[in-house]
Amino acid sequence: MDLELKGKRALVLAASRGLGYACARGLAAEGCAVVICSRDQARIEAAAATIRQETGATVVPLVADVSSAAEAEQLVGRAVEALGGLEILVHNAGGPPAGGFTAVTEAQWAQAFEQNLMSFVRVVHAAVPEMTKAGYGRVITIASSSIRQPIPNLVLSNAFRAGVWGLAKTMSQELAPRGILVNVVAPGRISTERIDELDRANAARTGQDLEAVRRASVASIPLGRLGRPEEFANLVVFLASARASYISGQGLFVDGAASTTL
Repeated sequence: MDLELKGKRALVLAASRGLGYACARGLAAEGCAVVICSRDQARIEAAAATIRQETGATVVPLVADVSSAAEAEQLVGRAVEALGGLEILVHNAGGPPAGGFTAVTEAQWAQAFEQNLMSFVRVVHAAVPEMTKAGYGRVITIASSSIRQPIPNLVLSNAFRAGVWGLAKTMSQELAPRGILVNVVAPGRISTERIDELDRANAARTGQDLEAVRRASVASIPLGRLGRPEEFANLVVFLASARASYISGQGLFVDGAASTTL
């Protein structure tokens, strides 16, 4: 299937590793020119060099902290300057720290609000005029399976990922007349450093052995294994493509059938 992505221009946030990196690599492999960003200069430059070498695509690394209002608002302009325009935005932000309601501080609430919800508001707001000008728009945000089924000990993620989903649903209806499609992709347990971090937090909270926590986690997935980042990225790349031209306002799960909600 020709996804008709050759020549399209994409911005992928938090793309030095994990799901963001996999999405950027997938888009580049389909012929997109890609800007990738992260807070760590050495890591984002290394990621860009690897994707360039593997795909031959134009890949531009930028340093940005999307929890900063100024940096989030400027990021899209910097990407447009680098690529000459923008059709695809993959919003991604590091997951907030684990913790229950009584353990999370007000400062952590404020940080998660800026990093996970307001970064989405700001980058989409900046991207809409560029997508309107290009006559093609795809906004995809990486959330979590918690948008439908809250996860124990992740109160910040549960609150703000759900907020992102509500915002994306609203955006999808408002932006549809401009030809801009907005979707949420919700990963379950994909093999990334974030999952390792959450497993360690759960082991510390429950007093269990880390390997026992990992075994129990995998046992809860009907497919019997963690997902691979490229399996997640395959869906994101499809949603960015011309072949997904009638899909908008959806929350799509990549979780190995782990979610039990309808």
